[in-house]
Amino acid sequence: MSLVRAIATVGGWTMGSRVLGFVRDMFLAGFLGAGQVSDAFFVALQFPNIFRRLFAEGAFNAAFVPLFAGELTEHGRAAAREFAERVFGVMLVILIVLTFVVEIFMAEVMSVVAGGFVDDPEKFQLAVDFARLTFPYLLFVSLAAMLAGILNTLERFVAAAAAPILLNIVLISALVAVALGWLPDPGLALSWGVLIAGIGQFVWLAIACRRAGLLPRVPRFVMGPRVRRLFILMGPGILGAGVYQINVLVGVRLASELPEGSVSFLYFADRVNQLPLGVVGAAVGVALLPLLARQLKAGETALARDSQNRAIEFAMLLTIPAAAALLVIADPVITVLFQRGAFDAADAAATSRALAAFALGLPAYVLIKALAPGFFAREDTATPVKIAAVALIINVAVALALMPVLAHVGIALATAVSSWFNAVMLAALLYRRDLLDPDKRLLQRLVRIVCAAALMALGLWLGAWLLGDWLVRSDLLGVGALAVLVLAGVIVYGGSAQLLRATSLSEMRGMLRRTAPPGDA
Repeated sequence: MSLVRAIATVGGWTMGSRVLGFVRDMFLAGFLGAGQVSDAFFVALQFPNIFRRLFAEGAFNAAFVPLFAGELTEHGRAAAREFAERVFGVMLVILIVLTFVVEIFMAEVMSVVAGGFVDDPEKFQLAVDFARLTFPYLLFVSLAAMLAGILNTLERFVAAAAAPILLNIVLISALVAVALGWLPDPGLALSWGVLIAGIGQFVWLAIACRRAGLLPRVPRFVMGPRVRRLFILMGPGILGAGVYQINVLVGVRLASELPEGSVSFLYFADRVNQLPLGVVGAAVGVALLPLLARQLKAGETALARDSQNRAIEFAMLLTIPAAAALLVIADPVITVLFQRGAFDAADAAATSRALAAFALGLPAYVLIKALAPGFFAREDTATPVKIAAVALIINVAVALALMPVLAHVGIALATAVSSWFNAVMLAALLYRRDLLDPDKRLLQRLVRIVCAAALMALGLWLGAWLLGDWLVRSDLLGVGALAVLVLAGVIVYGGSAQLLRATSLSEMRGMLRRTAPPGDA
């Protein structure tokens, strides 16, 4: 499978999950608004989710996929399966102990994660109660992430990319049950839904691994040198692969000190920002890491450099216009999607400002996903951690400096600033080590992409002005107007990209059809 086709496969399924996620968040905004219950639930939801992305999908995949790919390439399926079984056994024990300890000390943990809630006993207790239900989700979804890593290494991307859809389906079902009066408490219904979804995702991926013939059997707690190597690589990778998630966690902690609703504003803004980040950034990272690992194991260094260049090019082709669009039409996007029920115009305005701030860092977030595999595929997780540590310090310092003036928007801006620092430093070090060699095509295409995105932004600004009366509505007419505006932006960008030769339809079709070069299968 070609790199672009793999990215398109993962991105397509992720897009389906994100769209369903928007439906879920529209229900959430209408039911909960931006107040006490929503703040408490979003902290309880973010807590295991951030740890999942940080430990399981981030650091774990960064360490596991290259080692698993090496076992598969050098020693065959039997050795790879034995390695996976040992990792599964060790992870299971660690996760059970971690879950047990956190459940016992949840009040103390939440006083750190959401310390600003302590002065409001009712909100704090809600956060503790909800988190006790949502945290075991980490156990199941972390094991599911390992199974996803196995499938992605085998280039079976669909099952893993589709798994998050289950979470959205379960949470929407919980809210429908509340609306019908079958469940009395939306916060508790949603928290139970998170746990049920985690179990469902694990079962779904276990079935897919069994069909692929690589489902780990009954796990054994056997460490061994290869498993120890995995956890040694994971240590620094926790920070190196998950800096964005750590920044989000820092943002939640700081936002809990701000007026009521701040956590919710950042949550809803981040959800919109996560659409291009999840669809493009995650897809690039998932598809690129196993490809680079296989190419480097086979000694195909030149091919690995080219793969990274094409991944960056493709990621920026989609991400730069997305960032430009969110900057220009943040207000109508938030108004149309979320302003209804308990989520009023003031909430929408506050959320749109946070979205614009997040959007400034969107290309950087995605670049990190495209650059980090250059280190991880070479089993180097130490270098990214050094960069990420400095980025974290910058994030906290900028957030603390801006919060007194910009409140929650300052937290979003700090995340953008620290992410740009992270991306630039990753690229600079890869270049200095001769691991990244931007070719003439990449550099020319980046300039053309920026110009095409600028033309699109101008078109969106004019379109938003013409449709102004419609874009302040949150009914079907408002949704229709927003859809027309987005479609117009896509057409303007696509046409501009063709005219400026930032890409071409024939080239995209060729990349999607192209199979992997010899040695990459």
